[in-house]
Amino acid sequence: MRVAVIAGCLVLATTPALAQSKAAIQKLNDLWAEAYNKGDAKAVAAMYTSDAYMLPAAAPMIKGTAAIEAYLREAVKSHGDLNCTTIYVKPLGPRAAREIGTCTFKSKGATPQNLAIKYAVVWEKIGRSWKLSQDIWNTDK
Repeated sequence: MRVAVIAGCLVLATTPALAQSKAAIQKLNDLWAEAYNKGDAKAVAAMYTSDAYMLPAAAPMIKGTAAIEAYLREAVKSHGDLNCTTIYVKPLGPRAAREIGTCTFKSKGATPQNLAIKYAVVWEKIGRSWKLSQDIWNTDK
């Protein structure tokens, strides 16, 4: 009996955390996009670690949730209807994962344009929550 319990614990310890699946990461992205589309920069920033780095396309590097929230407060004014798609997730140990994906969105204003980006992020497990620790994106154009 004791051997079976130890073997079971070893299997659980070596199995990637559930949130490292493509479907689980997609759900996190859906929550991110929902908050963004509502214009809730504070809720989006709360999905980042306190020491997270954001590397926006054609903009300076940003570090920390306060700075990320300030950036997002401006971003939600000019873009909306955001939808992100998880393409690939690679576990980086039991408490981290790298994700590759794409997002589509629309610019706001008199003549909205359809836009798209590709991104790479690192998710980190902090306590029981998965948070973004690195976020970088750019366009194909």
